[in-house]
Amino acid sequence: MAVIVALSAFLMTLVGGWTAQRVTDRRHLVLGLAGGLVLGVVGLDLLPEALEALDSELYGVPTALLLFVAGFLGAHIMEHLLARRQAAHGAEEGTNGRAPEVGITAASAMVGHSLMDGMAIGAAFQIGGGMGAAVALAVVAHDFADGFNTYTITRLYGNARRKALIMLFADAAAPVVGAASTLLFTIPEQLLGGYLGFFGGVLLYLAAAEILPEAHHEHPARSTLLCTVAGAAFIWLVVGIAG
Repeated sequence: MAVIVALSAFLMTLVGGWTAQRVTDRRHLVLGLAGGLVLGVVGLDLLPEALEALDSELYGVPTALLLFVAGFLGAHIMEHLLARRQAAHGAEEGTNGRAPEVGITAASAMVGHSLMDGMAIGAAFQIGGGMGAAVALAVVAHDFADGFNTYTITRLYGNARRKALIMLFADAAAPVVGAASTLLFTIPEQLLGGYLGFFGGVLLYLAAAEILPEAHHEHPARSTLLCTVAGAAFIWLVVGIAG
């Protein structure tokens, strides 16, 4: 049952990526929506899960939040190092100074997140059918946003459409693989919490430093802002229904 539900997540992820491709003539709206979705996923989904799974503290600060800050700073440092290397090789033109490797790395993190979503489905069904159904509803609903963001972020950093599609399919397949893997082993809850905290910091950096500024750069329209708010509100709705 868990694998069958994960197949629904597979299809929903592809629908999200397909939607991101079809509205390229409204790129600023796509980026505005993606920024809101990422913000909602980080603030309303990833961080609460990380804090719940990893409840330890270091010098009076929750470890999950320290890893969150580390993820933000890590993404910032990596982007600048890669951009500097790219500029030194004269490859900056055509990508607005962005390093394509950052987009691939961010998309890979999305794949890792989707893999753990699948594991969550499998683990929940092991507890009971009701718990499994609740977790599955949350995962399937927000996998549309995952697919949308995976494709959008990969393309935003100058990667070819082929690479973006590869990352999209990997993200779609990840919940199925994750659900199937629960038949063999489970990830320790604290390790999962640490990963979610770090990954949340990476995503927030991309949303705040890249996606939203790009969305409002050429089209500072009210509609772009409304798409951002709608994206965050959609994740709030999904989290509320799942809860």
